[in-house]
Amino acid sequence: MAEVQAAYLTVFPKGDPFFVPRAFGWAIECFTGYYDDYQPIDARYHDFEHTLQGTLCMARLLRGRHLAGADPQLTQRMFQLGLLAMLLHDTGYLKKRDDREGTGAKYTVIHVGRSAAFAARLLGQKGFSENDTKAVQNMIRCTGVDAVLSVIPFQSEMERVGGFALGTADLLGQMAADDYADKLPILYAEFAEAARYSRDRTRFVAMFSSAADLMQKTPDFWEKYVQLKLNRDFGGLYRFLNDPYPYGPNHYLERIEANMALLRQRLPATGA
Repeated sequence: MAEVQAAYLTVFPKGDPFFVPRAFGWAIECFTGYYDDYQPIDARYHDFEHTLQGTLCMARLLRGRHLAGADPQLTQRMFQLGLLAMLLHDTGYLKKRDDREGTGAKYTVIHVGRSAAFAARLLGQKGFSENDTKAVQNMIRCTGVDAVLSVIPFQSEMERVGGFALGTADLLGQMAADDYADKLPILYAEFAEAARYSRDRTRFVAMFSSAADLMQKTPDFWEKYVQLKLNRDFGGLYRFLNDPYPYGPNHYLERIEANMALLRQRLPATGA
């Protein structure tokens, strides 16, 4: 939260100093069982740490984009809405208190829609306008693994950029984590649970036969899916994480490449 606050005030020195702590407070309540009739998050991969990894990456990206002087210029309101969208983008994994079967991972296939609905409920209670709520929902929709970005009804170009920044940060934040390779078996367990609850067995969650299979396929997933999505679909926004911009090293890409190398080294041990 401190680093996100610092990034926010770097971009908007006269911005509301209480907005970032307030937004984090709402997210903490949601994920720890203190919002309405929802349980604490029980998905073990898509937990609150996962959300915070993406949030930190997005704040850094938006700050880098602003300092680079990119157009359209980031507005204070869009930074705020983008932050809310990132903090709420995986609330679709939360379960109601009377939902005692399985974990929130069972909602993997439909979690993006559930997250958008959750955001509308929370933001409505907090007094946000209909247009602001729609902006948050549109940005959340960018995180779907099979999202068709061209049909998302963005209300402005800056809102589109915010959504693409969120999608970029969601991918980079988790894949650059120091423990990413170690957490892949947990991700597989979520996919396996989701497949049991999904009628459509052809979905992404049913593509892997075991944790070892997921780990074996992840380097190809990075090279043939994620990199393509980052460059073609999300407009190469990750480059604003280059430090210094534009030709400095990109810590996130370096960490991901290190994680992919680690996975390749581990492949013989997995029996792949």
